[in-house]
Amino acid sequence: MEMKKRISLELRNRNPAEVVELVVDNCRSSDGEVEGVTDEYTQLEVLSMVNVGLASLSKLPSLPKLRKLEVSDNSISAGLDSLVENCPGLTYLNLSGNKIKELSSIEPLQNLKNLRSLDLYSCDVSSLEDYRDGVFKLLPQLTFLDGFDPEDNEVPDSEDDEDDEAGPLGDDDDDEEEEGSDADEDEVGLSYLMKEGIQDEEDDGDYVEDEEDDDDEEDDEEDGAAVQGEKRKRDADDEGDDDDDE
Repeated sequence: MEMKKRISLELRNRNPAEVVELVVDNCRSSDGEVEGVTDEYTQLEVLSMVNVGLASLSKLPSLPKLRKLEVSDNSISAGLDSLVENCPGLTYLNLSGNKIKELSSIEPLQNLKNLRSLDLYSCDVSSLEDYRDGVFKLLPQLTFLDGFDPEDNEVPDSEDDEDDEAGPLGDDDDDEEEEGSDADEDEVGLSYLMKEGIQDEEDDGDYVEDEEDDDDEEDDEEDGAAVQGEKRKRDADDEGDDDDDE
């Protein structure tokens, strides 16, 4: 697919001035130049044109807010001056897999004062002796070359990953509150159980007392019955005596 047609599809009826990121990888430039990207893309911050057959960046328009440019796997060999003029805020540039052979080809990048990361992996220049030292010396503003700093420390994870590791603010407080809530629940639960235990003991005591009261009542009934029986016996004896007298 031609680059212009691909860009038209990526727009999806949007106004170019609204586009912040534009990816047109693996399409095809008809003449080896940037096509379809114009200075109407005033808000564009990320532009990716990987493997589109570019031989030059001379027709790259003015993109004052562009900070990341991906043009790997093309045929660019020189002509990087246009980046300095048209993309002064560039911080990341990926030129890996292009035809850059000499350090002199990247000298124009000295004027990109915000450039922090540069990729030249798989370019002929990367096979030169003292390649890394030479690039860092030529471009002192760089922090990373091919993903590593001058001390061979790998580029850190994205800021998003760092934020994830740090965790959202307030998590510790929430944990403490949850722990406090659990402790309160445990305390309430323990108090409840203790209260239940005490109540059970009291109920058992009442039950014993009730049993004792019942026993006393039964004893009283038995005593009363014995007294009544004794009375009946005396009455019967008295009646017998009366009969004898008669």
